Amino acid sequence: MENSNNNKKWGFKANPDFNTTSDITIRGILMMLLSKLNKSDTRPVIPLGHGDPSAFPCFRTTQVAEDAIVDSLRSAKFNGYCTTVGIPSARSAVAEYLSLDLPNKLSPDDVFLTIGCAQAIQTMLTVLASPKANILLPKPGFPYYEAYAQSCNLEVRHFDLLPEKDWEVDLDAVEALADENTVAMVIINPGNPCGNVFTYQHLQKVAETAKKLGILVISDEVYDHLAFGKNPFVPMGVFGSVTPVVTLGSISKRWIVPGWRLGWLVVNDSNGILKEHGIIDCIAGYLNISPDPPTFIQGAIPDILGKTKDDFFVKIVSIIKEAANTCYEGIKDVPGVICPSKPEGSMFVMVKLDISVFEDIKDDVDFCVKLANEESVIILPGIGVGLKNWLRVTFAIEPSALEEGIKRLKAFCEKHSKKT
Repeated sequence: MENSNNNKKWGFKANPDFNTTSDITIRGILMMLLSKLNKSDTRPVIPLGHGDPSAFPCFRTTQVAEDAIVDSLRSAKFNGYCTTVGIPSARSAVAEYLSLDLPNKLSPDDVFLTIGCAQAIQTMLTVLASPKANILLPKPGFPYYEAYAQSCNLEVRHFDLLPEKDWEVDLDAVEALADENTVAMVIINPGNPCGNVFTYQHLQKVAETAKKLGILVISDEVYDHLAFGKNPFVPMGVFGSVTPVVTLGSISKRWIVPGWRLGWLVVNDSNGILKEHGIIDCIAGYLNISPDPPTFIQGAIPDILGKTKDDFFVKIVSIIKEAANTCYEGIKDVPGVICPSKPEGSMFVMVKLDISVFEDIKDDVDFCVKLANEESVIILPGIGVGLKNWLRVTFAIEPSALEEGIKRLKAFCEKHSKKT
């Protein structure tokens, strides 16, 4: 039978935006690097590119969280649909958990539950994406913000984080970038990819700058309390009386369960500005047409947040702090790799490549491709988070694997260094 489709004009075509957004995600870059591995290398792959320590025994979550999931599932109380903003008991638990660090007590109505922090990001950017609107994002930063902004036609403008000032926000740049169409600025604290923790004083300046510009602050705090340096973690919601703050977070990192996909979007706005401007209703409206986080995991949240003992958190932070020190001290001996600021939070550090040291390395992508192929070590090139010729290194892995990874990194850099 003759194929009649050859000359048929079909009315559909692929959305070109999604062909490019996948290229700028961390997962997209890491998949490319994994494809460059040398299959004949029998050594284990060292994953220094992706922030998911759950695969390593030393980072197993607390039994309290595991028991809470089992109890929720076996109760048969959480097998049905739930309200699109989250079940009341889970919203109350998140409000109580976050209020421990805030001057004003949050209401359950301030909390919207999401499928991980990723859906919280998607929700806020979609809600703010009015015609001509722009949003200010940090550089380096988390590329999901760019990807989601592109998907909803929200213009992105980047302000710098300053490595010589422990990756503080360049607030002069923020003021220079903003105009009458700027809707918000994003900060990530503790920092991904920089491993920094903002001081109280700096966050206050961020809030005052946002108030001056008439914009809200979206504070990505998915790494909340994973701070182990001189600066304690301070939630941006402390300044919700200065300027409207929307806090994004999840149980993924602090409890080491990124696959459970339970996050939140929380409004810190004691002056009611977001409610007055329709933002709260718009968030609820968007979630009405979005998927919901699994109900049985929501059912476990009160016990996960309320019953986890401090000794679990102390143990996790202690392991990460030791790993951060191992990474920082080890990189000091690696030629061509410079670490301008010791990591003090999250699970990452940004290090700069001195390309002039190497004889056959073109840039950060070339570096990471050859490192994967020759040493079976995966590191994220800096271009993936907005800084060319930098690297983002993840140190939250098994200590022995981290030491082996740094050893291979050093051998690789010595091999490719110019011979004197």
